[in-house]
Amino acid sequence: NVHDIREYAVDKHKMTDDRPFGGGDGMVMKPEPIFAAIEHLLGTSERENYPAGTKVALLSPQGHPLKQPFVKALADETEHLVIICGRYEGVDERVNESLVTNEISIGDYVLSGGEPAAVVLVDAMVRLLPEALGSDTSAENDSFSNGLLDCPHYTRPAEFRGMRVPDVLLNGNHAEIEKWRRQKALEKTKVMRSDLLEGENGEM
Repeated sequence: NVHDIREYAVDKHKMTDDRPFGGGDGMVMKPEPIFAAIEHLLGTSERENYPAGTKVALLSPQGHPLKQPFVKALADETEHLVIICGRYEGVDERVNESLVTNEISIGDYVLSGGEPAAVVLVDAMVRLLPEALGSDTSAENDSFSNGLLDCPHYTRPAEFRGMRVPDVLLNGNHAEIEKWRRQKALEKTKVMRSDLLEGENGEM
């Protein structure tokens, strides 16, 4: 469900943001509406009293990088997920200090708001749920699931405009195919994302 934070504002103008203390550009999301929303949804604003398996995630550029091992751990541990979508210059830090269990960033860039990031987070988690994908092994073989990028993929026709599918994929030898895929995944990772080979793949 999507909840409009303005519905929890306490003033007649339904204000959810205000000027930052200390000056500066932009506006900061106020704590009162967010606390009220969490209390409405979870029955409490005290983290230690959240229902079992509940996570409250704040999406922000300062958060933990959203990488596959982190997504997997979050999906395994979470029964109920509340996502706070930040806007403007950010959210009053008291929200983070008191309500948030996981502060998450989807990348080193800035969006106008947390809503697109929320879609990314939800999609990344949902596809790990049982029966979410057509095959039980699809998520296991995705890029990043084993710490590497995915290998190249091909489909019919076997030859297209002079470009032929590698013979190893056509010979039916599953051991050779698996070896080829592993090697190509390593090669692609080394070229495109060498940081993954250094173990920097976002463990939780």
